[in-house]
This record gives sequence, C-alpha cells and structure tokens, in this order.
Amino acid sequence: MPVESNTVAAQSDEPAVHAPAAATGHVLAVRGAVIDVAFPAEALPPIESALAIDTDGAEPVIAEVQAHLNGGAVRALALQSTSGLKRGAEVQAHGGPIEVPVGDAVLGRLVDVLGETRDGGERPGADTPRRPIHRNAPPLAAQSGAPRLFTTGIKVIDLLAPLAQGGKAAMFGGAGVGKTVLVMELIHAMVEQYQGISVFAGVGERSREGHEMLLDMRTSGVLPRTVLVYGQMNEPPGARWRVPLTALTIAEYFRDEHHQNVLLLMDNVFRFVQAGAEVSGLLGRMPSRVGYQPTLASEVAALQERIVSVGNVSVTAIEAVYVPADDFTDPAVTTIAAHVDSMVVLSRAMAAEGMYPAIDPIASSSVLLDPLVVGEEHAAVATEVRRIIEHHRELQDVIALLGIEELGAEDRVRVQRARRLQRFLTQPFAVTEAFTGQPGRSVPIADTIAGCKAILAGDCDTWQESSLYMVGTLEEAREKEARAASGNTSAQQTRQAAS
Repeated sequence: MPVESNTVAAQSDEPAVHAPAAATGHVLAVRGAVIDVAFPAEALPPIESALAIDTDGAEPVIAEVQAHLNGGAVRALALQSTSGLKRGAEVQAHGGPIEVPVGDAVLGRLVDVLGETRDGGERPGADTPRRPIHRNAPPLAAQSGAPRLFTTGIKVIDLLAPLAQGGKAAMFGGAGVGKTVLVMELIHAMVEQYQGISVFAGVGERSREGHEMLLDMRTSGVLPRTVLVYGQMNEPPGARWRVPLTALTIAEYFRDEHHQNVLLLMDNVFRFVQAGAEVSGLLGRMPSRVGYQPTLASEVAALQERIVSVGNVSVTAIEAVYVPADDFTDPAVTTIAAHVDSMVVLSRAMAAEGMYPAIDPIASSSVLLDPLVVGEEHAAVATEVRRIIEHHRELQDVIALLGIEELGAEDRVRVQRARRLQRFLTQPFAVTEAFTGQPGRSVPIADTIAGCKAILAGDCDTWQESSLYMVGTLEEAREKEARAASGNTSAQQTRQAAS
C-alpha cells in the first residue's frame, strides 16, 4: 500500500498513514532498470516509496520500491538510467512516494517524470509546493457528475460523440490515422473558449514531437497556462510508466488547491500500458493475455479513477490510444475503453479515402448522446445520420459489384445523401494549415445540426459532392457550390463560342 500524505488521507476519508523514518541501505544487484537493495529489517521502506541511490558525486538515481524480497531487501525500479551504478552504493529511503513540484512554478514549463525542468529554464525553488504522485481517488460522495457538454468545434465529434466536461474521452486508432493531429487540434480549438489550466502528458512519444509541441504552444500564446510533462520513448520503462501519474498529480493540485478547471491531455495511453508490461517482465511476473501484465486492469483503473470532478471544478481528460495492428479487441484497448465516457474511433479506411478527420461515425459513441442531455433535435439528427451512413455501408458490396444504377430509386437517394453527409462531416484543421494551405474551421454545434438536417431533407441532392468536402458550415458549402456552378456555366459558354 502506498504511503499517503495527510492531505491525501483527508481527501479520501482514510486515516493518515505516517511514513517511517528515513533509512539507509546499499545496492545488492543491478539488472538493467531493476535494482535490489538491502535495508535493516526494522526500516524496510514501503511499496511505491522513493529511493535515492548515490552515484559518486553526480545526481542520485531515483528508484521506486516494487516488491519486498525478504525481511531485509527490496526490489526497486529505476526511473532514470542506471549506467555507472555499482554494488554497495549507498541508498537513501525517505519512506514516502516520489514527490513532484506543483502549482504556478511549473506553469509554462516542460518537466519530466520527477518534476525536473527540461526546457533549459531555472529549476523550481525550494519553496515550491510538492505532492506525492501516488494518491487515492476522491471518495465517491465528493465527486460530482453533472453532464455538461464540452464543445470542440469539430463537427463529427460534437454531433456523434459529444465530450463531457469533467469526463474522459479517448481517441482510438492505429498508426498514422491522425490521433496526435486530432489531439493537437482539440488543444488549438479550446484555446479561445477554455480559460482553465491545460496539462499535457507525452507518454512514450518521440523527442521531436515534444520539441514541436513546445514550439507550437509558445507561438500560439497558450504556454503560460499549460504544463508539459514528458516521458519519452528513449527513457527507461519506469519513467514512461509513471509520467501519467506525475501529470495527474499536477492537475489535481490546480483542481483541489486553486479550484480551477483542468484539461488533461495524454498522448499516448497505450504507451503507459506498454511500459507497464515492460516493467512486469523486468520484475519477473508471469504474463497474462497477449503478453500483457497480470495487473493490467488495476494499473489502468488506478490512473483513470483519479480523473474526476470535485465540487464545481473538473478535470477533463482527452486521451489518444494507439490500437496495435488495428485490433480493437486487444486487451489494452478494451481495458482503457471500459473507463471512458466518449469513444472517438479513427478509421484507416476513411483516412485512405481522404475523409479527415478520419473518425468512424458508426463505431464512435458517447454516453452523452441522450435526448435528456443534448436535446431531442440533436439526438434525432445524430441517430438519422448514423442510420443512413450504416445503410450506405451495407450496400457498398452491391455497388462495387453491380454499380449504383442497379439499386432501387430510394436506395440511390439514400446512398447519395450518405456520401454527402460523410463529406460534410470533414473539415480543415488549423494545425494542418501549413501543409494544406486551407485555414481551419471551428463550427458551432447548431450549425452542424442544421447542415445535417438540410442534407437529410434533400436540400443538397443536386449539389456536387465536392462542394461539401472540407468546409465548415453549410453556408460555406452553398457558396462553394455557387462558384462551381458559375464556373461550369462560363466554361460551357466558352466552348459554345469556340465552336
């Protein structure tokens, strides 16, 4: 059981647990990131407590206790490189979990799993408040669950998979279908309307992506209200495993102490699970299904159950989840999916067709898509959009074999409207403007519903499909169609004059 601070114990209605006095031990063995340490039997540090290992004058290596081997030794996991460690090195245990700096001192900064700054700036001062990364979730009685919509300006999400403020949303997709771009667009879209604190956790991502994120946030002006926490791909598995907890601890401080709403973005939660599997293997545990750790469900739950709203303030989580080999039945994917309110599923087939964002309108879902929450009109339009697109998919094999001309008149109309709906639900992103040359669009939900209703009613049956592709509102599509029609008329007149 992790040792909790008095603050945490009071929050979770549990009695305070007082950490034992500091103890000194020595290294018995070093096997990569796994370190065995001997301690006096009467001062054995608890599970999940921090150890500082002496490295002959350099910064000590921080490790975390994972198991008690016997009455006088523990097995610990290093969160930093163990290069140069040797047997017999002195180890200090302070009895409590790893503590990281929180509060205003980390705003606008890029920090690692231990809270150390990695952006070239000054380290937080000694008076900076610190909090343990292992905490209990607030008790159920203290949590608030009033459903409030978190509008993103992205048509297909707001219509078919609305997000909840204070809820958890996950973007599921394989490699290269646009998860990170979608998370970046959500950050960009919420800069203007969202006045809370943003905490970004980069879990097992590339160093280049962290550098680009830092530059983007500096140029967009949102960095002063943002904390970037990174455990990159080149770091030990222990660092990648604990980075989400560091980010969550910072978010909880702003929620509980400053009473501010917090937007928590994680990219990529699958790397957290993957790091846990690596740690499990290093510790010699027997693997479970598909090679995952036997503690998969409890590790994911320990992270996800802390993402809650308390009182009038909330932590809203948006998580990118890599789907290995596009297998949505993978144990890691199904375990994460069990904890989220909104599932946004990205489709490789739609990405191949150029339908960006490549969000599958059928597989994506949200618990908020209920008439009591979003209203009768929104729910009815969303249901009809899903129904007509699903009908189109059922007929795709027939169309591919025999052609659309072989369908009945009613089915042809439905297929044509489904194709127009799919194109209307695409939109350009601000974060891709440098590549496409097309400025991003943010669309109010009322305009999205009105546009879908018009297409379902047949108002756009005579329009070209291209007029609805990569636009914002239906009015923009109407202008595009008018320009295309006038261009066709001019071309026809030119041909007639030439003949």
